[in-house]
Amino acid sequence: MGKVIAIVNQKGGVGKTTTAINLSVALASEKRKVLLIDLDPQANATTGLGKRREKTIYNALLDGVPIKDVIIEGDFPFFYLIPSSIDLAGSLVELVYVPKREYVLRDVISEIKEEYSFIFIDCPPSIGLLTINALTCADSIIVPIQAEYYSMEGLSKLLESVERVRKSFNPELKTEGILITMYDVRTRLSREVDEEMRKYFADKVYETVIPRNVKLAEAPGYGMPVMLYDATSKGAESYIALAKEIIRKER
Repeated sequence: MGKVIAIVNQKGGVGKTTTAINLSVALASEKRKVLLIDLDPQANATTGLGKRREKTIYNALLDGVPIKDVIIEGDFPFFYLIPSSIDLAGSLVELVYVPKREYVLRDVISEIKEEYSFIFIDCPPSIGLLTINALTCADSIIVPIQAEYYSMEGLSKLLESVERVRKSFNPELKTEGILITMYDVRTRLSREVDEEMRKYFADKVYETVIPRNVKLAEAPGYGMPVMLYDATSKGAESYIALAKEIIRKER
């Protein structure tokens, strides 16, 4: 049965969607069957992959559309996507009136979970009802953290929120890893943040760090993961290295 991993941070601009897209594709390049669920109403993972579709995760959550009917193939072997749209913003109100509203996503994906090696959920930049649904159905979380001090301060608050969800809805939820993003080897600040994170969170911090890289920033504009946009870039190499690190830990 596949592992469900929520990529979560209540702070925007930390590389969450960039990680969701490129880690998913990097694992697919290792011949793991991967599904990425775009659970953000901004739909950045969807547009960043150059995809549009009438049926989205909204229809599966609230209209009773079978989950298999909203899955589309990516432009990469072993990679699949459930797209999002702005309609999902309305779910924040609509889900309030649904019985067991925190478990809707878990129930929806239960029938396909065993078909994939990994299911990643790109969460909105908030701890609202959509993110709670993601945390309730996930086996673990990956937290991207920008290499700056404000991100470090926000991490403790995020982990407190995750702990509350774990106690209330999902006792098996674990922290898969903390990923340092936008790392600039030239700056003292990036190095200090890296050292502090490893000091306090030890082996929860991935060995791989994601550098600041112009190709990572450009690729979504072309509707591509960075592995297709520029496979030789530092950004592509870092996500491939992260995928290999995750596979090593699985073994």
